[in-house]
Formats: sequence, structure tokens, C-alpha cells
Amino acid sequence: MYEVVLFIHSWLRWVVLALALVNIYKSFMGMNGNLAYGKSEKGLAAAFVGTLHLTFVLGLILYFISPFAYPAFGGSESVMKNATLRFWAVEHAFVMILAIAAASIGKAKAKKAATDPEKFKAQLIFFSIALVLMLSRIPWGEAGRLFRY
Repeated sequence: MYEVVLFIHSWLRWVVLALALVNIYKSFMGMNGNLAYGKSEKGLAAAFVGTLHLTFVLGLILYFISPFAYPAFGGSESVMKNATLRFWAVEHAFVMILAIAAASIGKAKAKKAATDPEKFKAQLIFFSIALVLMLSRIPWGEAGRLFRY
């Protein structure tokens, strides 16, 4: 079960990143081009935040079924003294939660904004923050983790 959930979680990352980039691009163009904030923009934002939440749920499942969970939480070694354990048990999880919060806030602010440029601006700001946070905690140096098969 661990391998299946890890595979899905790992590949959903690319969907999340693609949706983030599309939303940021459309928000930038909408804010500067006086475009209407319509159903497709609302749907793309919902797809981004929804996929982000799904990835988070899968990450939570991994957090508790991973063979690394015991060393991180119940082992003899302090999680903060081991860089690898600290990255997965603390840094990755915490920063991804911040990214989800930023994306969710951006979607909510866009929904409440009165004008279309304000909607696009809210999404642009908060989705960009979410993207930067996510990019900072993806293990780019570990090529085997980037594309699981």
C-alpha cells in the first residue's frame, strides 16, 4: 500500500505544479488585460486547490504508513539531529501546509473580491506564494524521487 500511495502522491505533484503555473499565468494576464473572471478561471482555481488538498491527504497517509515514520517519531535518534528525517518529518510537511493555506486563502479572497481584476490579483499573489513554498520543499536533488515508476 505504501508504494501505491507514494507513487500517486509523487505524480500528483506534477499536476499540482502545472495547475499552479496555469492559474498564475491566467491571473497575471487577467489582472493586466482586463479579462473577465469566469467559470473557467473559477474551475481552474478549484482544480488547483482541490488537487493540492488531495495530495496533502495522500501525504498524511504516507506520514503514518511510511517505513520512515518509526525512526522519525519513535526511534532512538532525535528527528531534529538527522537532516533527512527532519526534512521529511518536519520541513516538507510544515511548508506544504503553509502552501495549502496560501492557495486556499487566495481562492477564498478571489471569491469574495468585488471586481475581476481584484479576483485575479488575489489569486496571483497567493497562488505565487504557494508555488514558491512548494518548489522550496520538493527534493530536487534526489532524481529518483522526481519521477517514480
